[in-house]
Order: sequence, then C-alpha cells, then structure tokens
Amino acid sequence: MSDSPPRRIAHLDMDAFYASVELLRYPELCGQPVVIGGCSLHQPALHADGGRRFAKLRDYVGRGVVTTSTYEARALGVFSAMGMMKAAKLAPDAWMLPADFDAYRHYSRLFKNAVRAIAPAIEDRGIDEIYIDLTDLDQETRMLAQRIKQAVRDATGLSCSIGVAPNKLLAKICSELEKPDGLAALTMDDVPTRIWPMAVRKVNGIGPKAGEKLSALGIHTIGELALQEQTFLLQHFGRNYGEWLYHAARGIDQRPLVTCSEPKSISRETTFERDLHAKQDRAQLSEIFTSLCQRVAGDLQRKGYVGKTIGIKLRYDDFRTLTRDLTLPLATDDASIIRRAAGECLKRIPLARRLRLLGVRVGSLQKNVPAESRPPSQAELLLDT
Repeated sequence: MSDSPPRRIAHLDMDAFYASVELLRYPELCGQPVVIGGCSLHQPALHADGGRRFAKLRDYVGRGVVTTSTYEARALGVFSAMGMMKAAKLAPDAWMLPADFDAYRHYSRLFKNAVRAIAPAIEDRGIDEIYIDLTDLDQETRMLAQRIKQAVRDATGLSCSIGVAPNKLLAKICSELEKPDGLAALTMDDVPTRIWPMAVRKVNGIGPKAGEKLSALGIHTIGELALQEQTFLLQHFGRNYGEWLYHAARGIDQRPLVTCSEPKSISRETTFERDLHAKQDRAQLSEIFTSLCQRVAGDLQRKGYVGKTIGIKLRYDDFRTLTRDLTLPLATDDASIIRRAAGECLKRIPLARRLRLLGVRVGSLQKNVPAESRPPSQAELLLDT
C-alpha cells in the first residue's frame, strides 16, 4: 500500500481574461456588456474633453468572430467564436473593443509567475489557464488556493477561479462551478452528488459530435453516462474513446501534470475583413503576408526557438482550406528567410479564388543555442587542427 498523499490538482482559469484585461485599461466599461473582436478600426476615440468614445456592436460590419466577452455580454447570449454580425443582432448596444494580444500575453506571464512563486509545479494550458500540483505543499487546500488567488490579483488586478480535485479532469470541471472569482474543492466522494447531475458536455473531451451521439442514446448527464456498461460504450464509441468515457464518467483520470513541454510549431494567421484577390489586392496581401512572417519570427526570437519547416495556410471564400510547407536545410528565426520560404509555398497553391484567411507557420522547432554555447562541429574541429 502506498504511503504517498492523495493528489491535489488545481485548475486555475482566469475570469473572462481578455475582457478583464481591457477593463483594467477602460474601467468606465466595468459592469457593462463588452465584446472583444473586430479590428484596430474600433479603437476607442478621444473626445475634446478628454473622455473616450467607444464603438457599439451595432456598428460592426465584417466577418470577424468574437474573441471573448464580459459576463454581462454573455448574459445576452454573446460568447467566444460567435460571428460578430450574429453577436450584433443579440447585443447591438454592447461596447466593442479590438483584441490586444500583446497585452494579454503580458498579463499571462504576470499571473503565471505569481503562481510559480507559491506552487512551482505547473502545467501551462494556454494564455489564461494552468494546472497546478498542490500535493506536496503543506498548507490546507482552501487556504492554499485562496493564497494563490490573492497572489494573482495582487500581480495583475484580475480575478481567477480555481478548482481543486484529485485529478486534472475533475479539477477542470471544478473550476467552472463557482465562476467568476470562484473557489471549489472536490474529493472522489463528491462525484455522485456534485458531478453526476451535470450535462455530459461539461466533461473536457466530450465535444459536440460525441454529445449529440450520447444524447441520441438517451445519455444526457454524467451520471447517466456512469450507469453504462463498458461494453456498451466500446460498442458505440470504439475501444479507446469508449474506455475513456467509462472512466471519465466516474471521475477517474491518471494523467500526470506535464510541467515541461516544448511547442511543436509557432504560427500566426489573420482573417480578412473582406475577401481579397491575389491580383487585385496584391499590395495589401503582400503587406499582410510580410507582417505575418515578421510576427512569427518575433515570436520565435522571443521564445528562443528556430524552426526548419515553413508552412502557409489559405482559406478561400468558399471556406475550403489548403496548406503547403517545405523544409529548409537549416533551422531559422529570420523573418526574411521565413518570408522567402513561405513565398515558395504560396507558388504551389491556386490563387484564382478570393481569399478570406492567410496564415504562416514554422515547425520542426528546436531551441536556439547561441554559437558560443554549442559544442564544436566535426568540421570546426578539423579547422582548428
């Protein structure tokens, strides 16, 4: 029998992160429906008296999507990934702000550093969420979680919600229970009363298609899923996913925290406000293309990576998407090299139709080791003899 303590895994999720960062900059919008999306044309304008004038969602024209929204806008039915035009019909009087990803990355670093100072075992899950292993820390669970929440607020001025449970799967569900600014803790004994009454889609890993299939089988709640025999789930969902569903419904998850992970690729892409044509809009497309390559190069340099595989992504006006890539002989983080390689990829794609999206990706990443820190190559050794 193992003497190790039971696992205490926390999931920390920043509350309406992008919107909350914007409200730090524009506190006059606090408590109001605000939608983040659109483009730089929707920057707040200054009045002569020094006050700010914000765009209304009703004035939006284009094909962009909602990046995020405040809880007040969500109450009106506006959620992330929704088309901006649809959102404008639901909440025409909501205020509209463009996304500022540099600011979001800044605050992301601040909150993660604040958490690491208390609990260094962290799995980074994106710009606004992390898993934290609290197992080996001495403090009582709720006091420790509250301490982390306060450290995040002190570092950023923002609130977060934390769920603590015996594993990642339950912690993820748990962090949603008392949002915003929530703190919830569960044990395995709480699964039947707190988890089973919830809809199956609350389990991270059960997406729309699986949810529809479960609903067609008469399974709507996690508890109803937990009543199913494993053979039944294997029959309908296959061996791997069926077995995962069987254990997930019972709150069983043995996955460890991945505290050291390397990115596989770094990319940038943009959806145009209007469809662009390769010939008629050549200058504009060229400028956007070059900017994407420069931004990817900047990301590589900031994170300390170089990459050998350069790829592009195009989406036509009929929503068909094509990708092309090529592998360079040497890894790079140089914008001009990335631009030339991406241009070669572009030559292999038909450009008769108008385009709605363009993206650039650098893969096959490796850490960029300075020349003075690298061991000498065989050729360099021969030159020194």
